[in-house]
Amino acid sequence: MSLHPDRLFSPDPTQRDIARRLYAEVAGLPLISPHGHTDPSWYAKDEAFPDPAALLIIPDHYIFRMLYSQGVRLEDLGVPRRDGGPVETDPRAIWRRFAEHWHLFRGTPTRMWLDHTFETLFGVEERLTPASADRIYDRIADRLTRPEFRPRALFERFHLEVIATTESPLDPLDHHRAIRDSGWQGRVVTAFRPDPVVDPEFDGFRDGLQALGEITGEDTHSWRGYLAALQQRRGFFKQMGATSTDHGHPTAATADLDPVPAVTLFETIVSGRFEPQDAELFRAQMLTEMARMSLEDGLVMQIHPGSFRNHNPTLQREFGRDKGADIPTRTDYVRALKPLLDRFGNERDLSVILFTLDESTYARELAPLAGHYPVLRLGPPWWFFDSPEGMLRFRELATETAGFYNTVGFNDDTRAFPSIPARHDVARRIDCRYLAQLVAEHRLDEDEAAEVAIDLAYRLPKAAYKL
Repeated sequence: MSLHPDRLFSPDPTQRDIARRLYAEVAGLPLISPHGHTDPSWYAKDEAFPDPAALLIIPDHYIFRMLYSQGVRLEDLGVPRRDGGPVETDPRAIWRRFAEHWHLFRGTPTRMWLDHTFETLFGVEERLTPASADRIYDRIADRLTRPEFRPRALFERFHLEVIATTESPLDPLDHHRAIRDSGWQGRVVTAFRPDPVVDPEFDGFRDGLQALGEITGEDTHSWRGYLAALQQRRGFFKQMGATSTDHGHPTAATADLDPVPAVTLFETIVSGRFEPQDAELFRAQMLTEMARMSLEDGLVMQIHPGSFRNHNPTLQREFGRDKGADIPTRTDYVRALKPLLDRFGNERDLSVILFTLDESTYARELAPLAGHYPVLRLGPPWWFFDSPEGMLRFRELATETAGFYNTVGFNDDTRAFPSIPARHDVARRIDCRYLAQLVAEHRLDEDEAAEVAIDLAYRLPKAAYKL
């Protein structure tokens, strides 16, 4: 197994040579990871990762959703059940099962990330197969016992300048406090994810509302007290290092209700006797309320809409959320965002970063919106499109209208800590490939392309997320 130095560059020799030169400008830049879902306890406790399966397989829905699609039970991959029922606990058995199905990942981003991780992080020089599974397992397991493979050491080895995790307003942020108080110089910040207490259809919403009131001392069963509680928690998150919020709503719908109907809607939601359209309207109103709060406190607002989450009810019932059963949906932005944009679209002190799982919207809706409204920026290809093809399509569809500087560079949005360097490397290579084509077609001078490559890899994400 060997990573080719020209991987992902164009096969055209002229473009490939240009891409090599551009990539040399960005390959060694620090990594800015402004949005993701790694566990802050890793950095707080700095304990050794237990085994290869626990590090690379069990927490990664990119891996187990593919295996599940081919009939592999999640129990057999060690994924915990909600009821505490029996699952495989032998990490070597999990690894062997993974190796038996390695061929399923041919041609996928997951294969590319893991090949990069195996070779550059663990020095694996042979392809994963059932025959090599134990040798590779032993090599990785041995490395994980060493101090240089603990979370903080890897953070530094990856050349991470900053990484953001994502927490609920109900989280006390004890791990972030421990990181801050430890004296370690690695920068780990949190991001404010209010979905559990702004989405009436989120599991445990009413309990979350009660807990929010207890934490803040506000009456969260009144509209005024509820908004005050959220504002208070945002302030706490900002004190703990947050620079952004994140909103994972089913759609991009926004609303701007007058005070009386807003109170009436909230009372309907709190009563528990609401219809799906009430929940959608409430989420829409809350996006606008969050935008108002962001204008006041300066937190960058991210909107990640368009996923039909937990599409498989059996899997959700048995294993919980985020188990690979989330499916992209068609998403409207032009009409959905209009209430929010009518109120805040021309603000220059507010930043709203839009993501999509509906690629048909890039050229038709998102790029024209971001190419006009000062408040809007486009996030990079996300989730199902965090791939070489998805990244290239994004540049081709968005650049003609939004340019490069209405985008925010790359963020990896991952739970899989060891994959972070691989994901950033893919993004940098694809951006250099795209820029090399512009240079070869005499649409951009090479010195300008080099500046854009650096901006996309480093300056834009750092600036967009106020890092």
